[in-house]
Amino acid sequence: MERRIRILIAKPGLDGHDRGAKVVARALRDAGFEVIYTGRRQTVDQIVETAIQEDVDAVGLSLLSGAHNTLFPKVVRKLRERGAKDIVVFGGGVIPPDDIPFLLENGIAAVFTPGTPLSEVVEFAKKIPELQEQLRKEN
Repeated sequence: MERRIRILIAKPGLDGHDRGAKVVARALRDAGFEVIYTGRRQTVDQIVETAIQEDVDAVGLSLLSGAHNTLFPKVVRKLRERGAKDIVVFGGGVIPPDDIPFLLENGIAAVFTPGTPLSEVVEFAKKIPELQEQLRKEN
C-alpha cells in the first residue's frame, strides 16, 4: 500500500487569521491527503521541527500579515539546513502579485492568493511527489 502524501499547514509569525489555512487543510484532507495543522503563531523553527518530526512531504504556509518575503524563504532555508531538502514548500494568503516572483525564486514551489479555487491547490498537491524528485536531483 502506498503512503498518502503528508502535508503540514502552518501559520508563521504573529498572524492570527487562520480561516484560509483551515479551509485549505480541510480541502486537502477531503481530497485524500494526510494533513497536519500546526495552529496559529508558529515560529519558523517550530514549523521546521514539526515538518521533520512528522516526516511530511510538503509544508503549506499561510500568511496575511505581510511578512511573507521574510518568513517563507526562511522556512525553506531552515529546512535545507536541517537536511530536509526534498520537502516542498508552498504558500498562500494576501500576497501582492509583485512579490510572487521573489518567493518562487527563493524556493517556494507555488503561491495561492485569495480567490484561488481549492481544486487548484488540490491539483498542485497531487504533483508533490514529482516536485520532491526534482528537489532531490537539484540537491
